[in-house]
Amino acid sequence: MAATRGRSALTHLDAANRPTMVDVGDKTVTRREATAEALVDLPADVARELRRTGHKTKKGPVFDTAIIAGTLAVKRTHELIPFCHPLPVDGVNIAITARRGGLRITCRVTVTHKTGVEMEALTGASVAALTVYDMCKALSHDIVIGPVRLMAKRGGKRDFQRKARA
Repeated sequence: MAATRGRSALTHLDAANRPTMVDVGDKTVTRREATAEALVDLPADVARELRRTGHKTKKGPVFDTAIIAGTLAVKRTHELIPFCHPLPVDGVNIAITARRGGLRITCRVTVTHKTGVEMEALTGASVAALTVYDMCKALSHDIVIGPVRLMAKRGGKRDFQRKARA
């Protein structure tokens, strides 16, 4: 672990290397946004069944339920991740699209605040993917979630944009 001036380079560790919540009191309020994605690999027969039924299972509408669950997760991220600040989320957009071999779930979160929403976007995408699994597990347990990753963030100290794969 790298250190700078006797302190850890990790923001959630204090000078004694003990866990601590970052003080954002002196940060500037700015518009911030983050987008994360979760990929869900589905067996071919599960994907066919979802298409055939209009994305419904015996438990109900898979995509609609996943979008609601992901949105709720975004708003409760601070209750799940110990050092996340509670944020007044401005907006959440979760989209689920078919892709070869399964689904792509994207979660875009916006906030006007002193700290970013990367963890909220990652949590929203993850919980939406877990909800798809839960709603489809009666069809198959051979569903794979991952990767879950940050795709982009804007606002704050530095922006990030994941490079497209070649």
